[in-house]
Amino acid sequence: MSVIHRTTMTPTKLELLQDWLPTRPWYPATGGTPVLEKAGGFRLDDPEGEVGIEFMVVRDASAADRHGYLVPLTYRGAPLEGAEQSLVGTSEHGVLGTRYVYDGTHDPVLLAELRALLRGRAEPQAQSESDTPDPKVTATVEGDEGWAPVSDASVTDGPDGTVIRFGSGAPELRVVRVLGTGEEPAAGARGAVTAWWLPAEGEERTEAFVVVRDAP
Repeated sequence: MSVIHRTTMTPTKLELLQDWLPTRPWYPATGGTPVLEKAGGFRLDDPEGEVGIEFMVVRDASAADRHGYLVPLTYRGAPLEGAEQSLVGTSEHGVLGTRYVYDGTHDPVLLAELRALLRGRAEPQAQSESDTPDPKVTATVEGDEGWAPVSDASVTDGPDGTVIRFGSGAPELRVVRVLGTGEEPAAGARGAVTAWWLPAEGEERTEAFVVVRDAP
């Protein structure tokens, strides 16, 4: 199980994301450096106990629309081979030392546990408490046959989010990067991961974070 350490990270996660978010094709240009606030999310456990997995939601306090932005992250004690382009940055953890922080959509450990979550084989964990399930996170999938191994996954970032494909013709995962737009999963979706986050107004909101759909 993941252990939440009450310690420091230098730079902080939000400081790393301030520089990284504006480089993403799905992040709307604001003309300045975002002022980020943590706004919710959840964690998954790595069965090997080596990789931290967090689905973090942040919001930009400097933007008028105050949408939430979903940032799946992984935390590693050593670089992930071949994943240089998905490195968000490095940080010094007060207990664990140097941590390599990655865009988790490109990390095979996160992809494996996300698929396990959809299949009911992984339990979502509270974002800020050790060994505490989060019952507000739900996940279902129908007809996931044909998924190739996560090592064969292809990941595409675009203005509408991040699409993860596990082989030709297999159902694909769409990571909904911008929350609070009022968008609902399209009719015929194969499944979804839904979770909570806090808009600027302070009223908790539940939305689809990940949608399973037929490949086009």
